[in-house]
Amino acid sequence: MAPPPPEPRSWVNVLLFAGTIITTMAAGAMQVGVNPFSHPELLHKGIPFSATLLLILGVHECAHYLAARQWGVRATLPYFIPVPPPLFMIGTMGAFIKLRSPIPNRNALVDMGASGPLAGFVVAVVVSMIGLARSEVIRMPEATEGSALFLGNSLLFSFLSNAVIGHIPEGYDVMLNPVAFAGWIGLFVTAINLLPIGQLDGGHVIYALFGSRHRLIGKMTLIALLPIGILWPGWFVWAFLLLMVLGMKHPPPYNMYQPLDPRRRLIGYVAIGVFLLSFTPVPFRFG
Repeated sequence: MAPPPPEPRSWVNVLLFAGTIITTMAAGAMQVGVNPFSHPELLHKGIPFSATLLLILGVHECAHYLAARQWGVRATLPYFIPVPPPLFMIGTMGAFIKLRSPIPNRNALVDMGASGPLAGFVVAVVVSMIGLARSEVIRMPEATEGSALFLGNSLLFSFLSNAVIGHIPEGYDVMLNPVAFAGWIGLFVTAINLLPIGQLDGGHVIYALFGSRHRLIGKMTLIALLPIGILWPGWFVWAFLLLMVLGMKHPPPYNMYQPLDPRRRLIGYVAIGVFLLSFTPVPFRFG
């Protein structure tokens, strides 16, 4: 039997994480009106956003890692992806782990696919409520109409906003606290990860639940993204990445024929529900 591949060097993970701390702090500082490039001494202003976002992403990836270890699947530590904020407004393109051995069965596939999004979802909900309680309702100046960037809302974020802030009068909007913005991003990332396509987390769950119908469900989801891409062109980019880069296929687990137990089936359907609650058809718009 061939020896297992050598373990990757953990210093790469540490350096990427350190870089992501800096880029997300810079992004957070810019959100509160600080230019971290001309005033690096004020970089600490971005700590609330950075710490909250990295908490959500870190919990998500650690849940994947722990689920993999529980099933005896070899996995790397999380790789965080730093991006300077002028190129990407939140300072990161997320994080991921690499699996280095096969997934044993469909139950493991559910655990490893759903654990990250569900754990990150819980954290995102909690920090969204904390951040919304600290957010301000402001009157929108008429001069900004047609030029201001607005965030869209998922069903869940709309519910949380109404529960925490209450009714927002016509002509007013919520200026999200950095912690609330990080929570909004956390819910958006959760929905992206749970798209039932290919080897995304949602693809793992759908493959475990529906087996050979996985690819049909993925194609239907991809087709559904195209019309709403007219409203937000970013979905065209995601459709291209999923079709041409990430791929639509999903390899079967080592033992495809072991039945899915009732608890894992329930977890799978909960993950689908979380996707529907977190999905934002038009994440960004000008108004």
